[in-house]
This record gives sequence, C-alpha cells and structure tokens, in this order.
Amino acid sequence: MDLSAFISDALLGYFVVFARLGGALLFMPAFGEQTVPVRQRLLFGLVLSAALYPATGVGPISEDRPAALLLIFGAEVTIGLWIGLVARTLMSALQFAGYQVALMSGLANALAPNIGAFEGATSMAAMLLVGATALIFATDLHHLIIESLLMSYQLFQPGSFMLSDMMDQYARAVQYSLYLGLSIAGPFYVAGLVLNVGMGLANRMMASLQVFFIAQPLLIAAGLALMVLAIPTMMRGFLEPFAEWLATYGF
Repeated sequence: MDLSAFISDALLGYFVVFARLGGALLFMPAFGEQTVPVRQRLLFGLVLSAALYPATGVGPISEDRPAALLLIFGAEVTIGLWIGLVARTLMSALQFAGYQVALMSGLANALAPNIGAFEGATSMAAMLLVGATALIFATDLHHLIIESLLMSYQLFQPGSFMLSDMMDQYARAVQYSLYLGLSIAGPFYVAGLVLNVGMGLANRMMASLQVFFIAQPLLIAAGLALMVLAIPTMMRGFLEPFAEWLATYGF
C-alpha cells in the first residue's frame, strides 16, 4: 500500500473518531462546561480522540466519495451529540431541583451567572451544578465517562445509528431527569409545606401580624439549614443514576 494513502486513510479514521467524541464532549457534563475555554476543550477532544483511536476498532477508512463521507460524519456527529445531550439532560435534574429548593426557600430571585449551560440558574441550582461537577472528578466518575465513550463503539457501529431508538432513549432521559429533580427536591417540598401551613395558621389567628416579613428570614434559614443536611444525599441521588446510565446507556 502507498504510504501516503495509508496515512490519509488513518487520518480519515481519526477524524471520524473525533467527530463522535468531539460531539459528545460538546455537551458532556464536567468536560463541556462553558467556563472552560473553547481552545482547551478542542485540544482535549483532539488528544482524547488520538488516545482512544487505537481502542475504538475504527482503523483506517478508505473512502473518497463525498456523499458516503458526509453520511459517515453525519452519523458520527449525531451519535456524539446524542450521548452528550442525554448526559446534559440528566444534569438538568440538578438545575430543576435547585430552582425548586430556591422557590421553597424564598431565594428564587437570587440568580447566578450562567452555570453548566443553563441560563438564569438560581444560586441554589448553581451551587448544586458546581458541586456535581467537582464530585464527578473527585469520585473518578470522569473515567467512567471516557469509558462510556469508548463503549459506544460496541453499541453503534461507525457510520450507522438507530434514530428511533435514540429518540426513545432521549425521551426517557427527559422523563427520568424530571423524576430525579423531583426526588432530589422532595425534602424541601415537605419542609416548605409545613412552614407555609404554619404561616397561614398564624395569619388566621392574628390577621394584623405581618407574617411574611416575620417568617421570611425563618424560611430562608430553614432552607439553608436543610440544604446543609440534605446535600450529601442529594448529590448521591444524582451521581448514582448518572453512573448507571453511563454504564448501560439506558434505564
């Protein structure tokens, strides 16, 4: 075989791998955060693709038809974006739970900068998202993310994908993300219900009492105290299902 042809085929195979991994890393939690500069993310995607290229089984690709190349790269980018978007959708459970916690604690208007690609996140949601991102690296869950990207080549052959199954899995991910958000914020629903019922009873017993101004500091303090007690369980309630999805790509 001509050496130049072999090198071009090997480079084509490498960029096919980069199309999937780069698409996944674009939205993957911890790796695709907008706080990381774009050049560093691009460099990491190129290096990771080079490191995993021999283990993916793709090998050199000899193809000079533009239409076939377009289909191959389109399929790989679609698979990569699907993996990253489903992972980001699961991550949105923390954003939803943080908003519900802030709503119950009277801190819904305390907004934070753009965290984790979520616009207008509350301060509670930003704290949960940053904590989850830190725990992904602290618990070596980022190794499982890289392993799942490599495992995707066993489920999806390069250049082919099952659109109906992928859409079904994405719909199930949205449903499961909502379930996770509600379950993570469950204790705050109970605490908010108890405190608001107490405020309503106090207002009925003493109509002239400014219940809102008296009880609002208590509501905020109770919300923050409950957050301190519940946040380890909340983080575990997200990380364990997230790790299970990475290991199986399904629920």
